[in-house]
Amino acid sequence: MTKATILILGGTQEARELAQALAGQPEMNVITSLAGRTAVPHLPPGRIVQGGFGGIDGLVDFIAAHHVTALIDATHPFAARMGVQAGLAADRAQIPLLRLERPAWTRQPSDRWDEVDDWDQAADALKTNAARILLAIGRQELAPFAVLDHLWFLIRSVERPDPMPPFRQAEFLAARGPFSIADETALLRAHAIDTIVCKNSGGTASAAKLVAARELGLRVVMRRRPARPVTETVTQVDQALVWAIRVRSPAR
Repeated sequence: MTKATILILGGTQEARELAQALAGQPEMNVITSLAGRTAVPHLPPGRIVQGGFGGIDGLVDFIAAHHVTALIDATHPFAARMGVQAGLAADRAQIPLLRLERPAWTRQPSDRWDEVDDWDQAADALKTNAARILLAIGRQELAPFAVLDHLWFLIRSVERPDPMPPFRQAEFLAARGPFSIADETALLRAHAIDTIVCKNSGGTASAAKLVAARELGLRVVMRRRPARPVTETVTQVDQALVWAIRVRSPAR
């Protein structure tokens, strides 16, 4: 039988784990696409494509040129545009599509969460009851917070923003998770943080800050996940592996 070719839209820990699992299947080729936003990403096994496809048409052309037989969208929960493109491309290419998405975090009884739909709402929420903020949203969308001159920010991301928005009071911390609860607690105490701003990424790699915030009684301004197209979805890597085995077919 000709090998099936699975294209994973990646960039997450789940995508890397799935690529590893699929690479162990003798009847499958695996290709992982990475957006290329991080200079030194953790590369999964199999073939790697970096830099995107240039939109829906480019993704459809790639699927045809590489005889892709199934598509798995394992991008970050906030990569909503990629979710739309994946759905449209799979429809046009007439191949099956699966969404692999880690469960969202859920509020616990003692959490002090203010949930918002975008970063402008988050910035508005900081105009009261906040003074020293851990800004843990990555490096791409900091601008709405740079105008809050009366606040102090600890900006944490894997890489330094380039350019850095003109914060009046800010310190940058380069760090990559996972983080332990003890380390997060120590960080929050050392910088006298009273508010955390983050997105509902889910998963375990960055959940420790929420546990630490709960134990310290800190406020969290949490951005909700954006809506994505309705498609077949699983939350675990082993479920995605079962799906890939089930839908495999000879490359076209």
